[in-house]
Amino acid sequence: MAQIVPPSANHAPFVARVPGSKSYTNRALVIAAQKPGETTIENALHAVDTDRLAACLDAFDGLSVTRTEKGYRVVREDRRLGAPSEPVYIAGAGTPARFLLAFAAMADGATTVTGNARLSERPMADILRAFDGMGVRYEALEKPDLLPLRIHGGPISADAWTVSGEVSSQFLSALVLLAAQQPQGPVTVRVPGHLVSRPYVMMTLEMLRGVGVAVTCPDAQTFVVQPGVPSADTLTIEPDASAMSYFLGLAAISGVPVTVPGIGPGSAQGDVGFARLLERMGCGLAVDARGLTITRGARLVGIEADMETMPDTVLTLAAVAAYAEGETRITNIANLRVKECDRIHAAAAELGRVGVCVEEGPDWLVIRPGGRIAPATIETYDDHRVAMAFSLLTLAEPGIGFADPACVAKSFPGYWDELGRFLAHRVSRAA
Repeated sequence: MAQIVPPSANHAPFVARVPGSKSYTNRALVIAAQKPGETTIENALHAVDTDRLAACLDAFDGLSVTRTEKGYRVVREDRRLGAPSEPVYIAGAGTPARFLLAFAAMADGATTVTGNARLSERPMADILRAFDGMGVRYEALEKPDLLPLRIHGGPISADAWTVSGEVSSQFLSALVLLAAQQPQGPVTVRVPGHLVSRPYVMMTLEMLRGVGVAVTCPDAQTFVVQPGVPSADTLTIEPDASAMSYFLGLAAISGVPVTVPGIGPGSAQGDVGFARLLERMGCGLAVDARGLTITRGARLVGIEADMETMPDTVLTLAAVAAYAEGETRITNIANLRVKECDRIHAAAAELGRVGVCVEEGPDWLVIRPGGRIAPATIETYDDHRVAMAFSLLTLAEPGIGFADPACVAKSFPGYWDELGRFLAHRVSRAA
């Protein structure tokens, strides 16, 4: 088992500065772009993904999106939007790409959406099959069902839409946001079969309801949207639960309690559930209206965890599991194969690189700790979550390095500074 750093004698918690939620920021940008007039987004995440989405939305005729000190300012003219005059490039941002495809369906003219090499390999077929049933025209410019794609926008006459949710919930969220823009309703969006990552859809519904757009769910597979103009002039973003997981993991390993303010039991972010997993591993958990605190217990123990509802914290749990007593089994994570990288393989390969025994399957990981963490350079696969999750290993082994530490800019540009602040806090508390 990897060595766990002894707890500090002084248990003053480290108060983590976690940026605004990436998921909420992406949704807020699209919702704000639907409302005529000016909308301010506060406490938003400024990172590669969100800034790219903002830039792409700004390219639509009749829409202005500018970055502010604390978020974004969105101004829309009171008319139908026109397609961008040039292709819009969304880099490697998967959720924004799917949102943009749906957003483009309501803009007059043809919108071409492009991405980087990895994003151009990630599946887009499910939203395109939905477009087929809705009467939305599109063209795949290179390979079938993959970016780059050209979407021909215009009125949508169909009011009953169907989309698969087996690969990603992002397609459903994109269509629910599109349904909210329709000139009349209601619009029914149905998901036959299984829906992965359902909490992300619940976040979309929560945000729409919060700005006065009615959405009902007659059953688990059906979403009925009554289109309407968003009512809020200001949208405030809560801290990012996925980013929070790294600091909670640091608390579990180091013994230094960590508090994340501004996120509580009422959050719709599925990744808040990561704190409950650490509690099952032996950590103390305190949650109230002020925030969330994790304190490490006497020891960490391995657990079995179905992580379908919190996929973005799988790599964090895998890193923490390297310090636990006994086996940790992570299941129901097949969609990690089609993220920024194949995250199941990345977890197995990089834990193996530092001497941890790992097995991987089509939709599972098993981590069996034993021995000390070995020094190594972690391959980051141009994936922000690989770099941040495996930074936890540096607590026990100073010889851990990273092939591309800058990749964290995709979702948390200030991550290494905040990690440095945590390490300094840990040293000062032990002194």
